[in-house]
Amino acid sequence: MTLLIIIIALALIFDYINGFHDAANSIATVVSTKVLTPFQAVLWAALFNSVAFWIFKDHAVANSISKTVYKDFITLPVIFSGLIAAIFWNLLTWWYGIPSSSSHTLIGGFAGAAIAHALMIKGIDYSWAKIVDSDTITKTILFIFLAPIIGIVISIFITVVTIMRNVWWRLAIISIATLVTVLMFDKFEDTKIKENIQKFYSIDKYQKEIATIQGNLVTKQGDTSLLAALQLNEGKLEKANTYYNHLVPYLSDFDKSYADKIAATAKDSGWLKTAAVSKLKDAVRNANNFLVLEAKAPENEEAREEYAIAKVKTEEYKEPLKLYLEGNISLDSALVVVNSIYPIADKNLDKVKVKINKFNIEKIFAGEIDKADNTVIVFGIIGASILFMIIYVYVEKIKTPTAHSVAYMFKKLQLFSSAAFSIGHGGNDAQKVMGIIGAALIANGSMQDFSQLPDWVPVACYLAIGLGTMSGGWKIIKTMGSKITKVTPLEGVAAETAGAFTLFFTGQMGIPVSTTHTITGSIIGVGATKRLSAVRWGVTTTLLWAWVLTIPVSGVLAALTYFIVHYFTK
Repeated sequence: MTLLIIIIALALIFDYINGFHDAANSIATVVSTKVLTPFQAVLWAALFNSVAFWIFKDHAVANSISKTVYKDFITLPVIFSGLIAAIFWNLLTWWYGIPSSSSHTLIGGFAGAAIAHALMIKGIDYSWAKIVDSDTITKTILFIFLAPIIGIVISIFITVVTIMRNVWWRLAIISIATLVTVLMFDKFEDTKIKENIQKFYSIDKYQKEIATIQGNLVTKQGDTSLLAALQLNEGKLEKANTYYNHLVPYLSDFDKSYADKIAATAKDSGWLKTAAVSKLKDAVRNANNFLVLEAKAPENEEAREEYAIAKVKTEEYKEPLKLYLEGNISLDSALVVVNSIYPIADKNLDKVKVKINKFNIEKIFAGEIDKADNTVIVFGIIGASILFMIIYVYVEKIKTPTAHSVAYMFKKLQLFSSAAFSIGHGGNDAQKVMGIIGAALIANGSMQDFSQLPDWVPVACYLAIGLGTMSGGWKIIKTMGSKITKVTPLEGVAAETAGAFTLFFTGQMGIPVSTTHTITGSIIGVGATKRLSAVRWGVTTTLLWAWVLTIPVSGVLAALTYFIVHYFTK
């Protein structure tokens, strides 16, 4: 319990320090251009960071961080070591005014600590591919470079279009760009919905298990148990694909059908029956401390043995739960059979009953579809484009344009662009510390899953990042707002809009990117539109080195920290 409390405190400290870095990104240009005072900008950013939680239903950065390390190697000491390394690197880069990525620091820290932990228990020759998700790491490293490049390209495009003398050509280009963006986001939505439903039916899981079994059969040809397992998983995959293929036409027509209607159709057609049994089985065993047992298994021999038994036995819950869902037996009868298969602890019996009574496969299925819905984002993009076009026409055609009126227009527009970037930042980063605390609570056995996250966790995280923004981010604001290049209100609008679009774009693709890298690239882009010499490339080179080094340095620091922690606690 003591280590858990320390980890929660460290997570909030990291969140506070994160305010120096990431939250400051969304207000750097609006402060540097004197559109808002630092205090006003902090409140503005905090407001729209919070608004993001009503807009974004998936949180790609938090998910990526949680998936960086396979759960068999996540323990409280690993989380502790990763946080220590992340805090140290964030403080070091803050001290020198270098806007490094807090997300990448966490990813590097957790990966490094987990690798150190795995090598100690599995041996030095244990494959790293079995410890960390190489795809997540590869994507993260790739977008260290791609995120700022995307920001540069978009900010140059926005700046060039904005300074066009012919307002009608400007409006035409904005309209075309908006249409292309809407079509692109519609494609993202369609792809994400189908990915979610494939995961709902465990298609990816069956494919992975089949590939693993086929790999084992190369060295164990004719192994009857492997062949039986292969046949079983191929049968499950075929059934899951059949249900999924039935649903594809409805999913492709989501904007007309909507989630509730698709879910009702799927239930009425019998395409959710098999999934319902599996999902209810998971709900019942999780309410009986299965996830807590799973979390303790890597570090505790007794828990590991019990988990191995529970994992096999609780699969047999499916038969009585199937009979219950079909209405062939009562809840009490189902629980009697479930209890005879693998006992439910007395203290968990009421929780199990609540889970069963509240279970609604139709609602769960609709929720998986709804998570991919980006209608609010699309309407926001369309609304912002219309607003910009109306303001352009009013200032330049209805009123007589003057230098003062145009400058005033861009100062007001910067309020909207900074708000958009804050929303992008909130949707991209704001839940990562909540995820860390949640993982620690599960690893400690204090809760079953993230749905039980206590109310104080998000409150504490919001407060910590807000206080961090108000008290320490000005060194980085100075770096991005003036040291890279001098930013005017027009360029501030272009940089923030480009940064916001990049965050929305990569967020829809589920790719973890850094808000720091994104806004830095966008600021470089607006500077380069004046002339390449307007960008202080010496400062930019220093930033690039910090970005490249963040993951490996954090990983090494976390590994060293883990070895020290292990030495003093063994």
